[in-house]
Amino acid sequence: MNIPSDRLYTETHEWVSVNGDIATIGITEHAQRELSDIVYIELPKVGDRFTQKAVVGVIESVKAASDLYAPVSGEIVAVNTQLIDHPSLVNSNPYGEGWMFKMKMNHLEELSSLKDAEAYNEFLREKG
Repeated sequence: MNIPSDRLYTETHEWVSVNGDIATIGITEHAQRELSDIVYIELPKVGDRFTQKAVVGVIESVKAASDLYAPVSGEIVAVNTQLIDHPSLVNSNPYGEGWMFKMKMNHLEELSSLKDAEAYNEFLREKG
């Protein structure tokens, strides 16, 4: 399974790519595989503010619906509007074109609560 080493990960299977105080967020390859074919994504709106671990949206697949969580606290500064018409981008390219939203982080220290690629891989192994 692909787990890029240049990102951080949550136990709820979001990934975070950091550039200064901007975090780009999506779901992991593991999450999109578990969900199967994604058919709808409800994304937050630009300007919305969330605290770490708050529900920011919903991902619906042919199998189930799943909440999307904020891995860090901050303000939404961009959303991937391509996903409205093409939610399957998350299945085909979860770490690239399938990104979901960007946040201006309020508390950079929250990043220390996230897992690096090695720790996330170990987490997945432990969960079976």
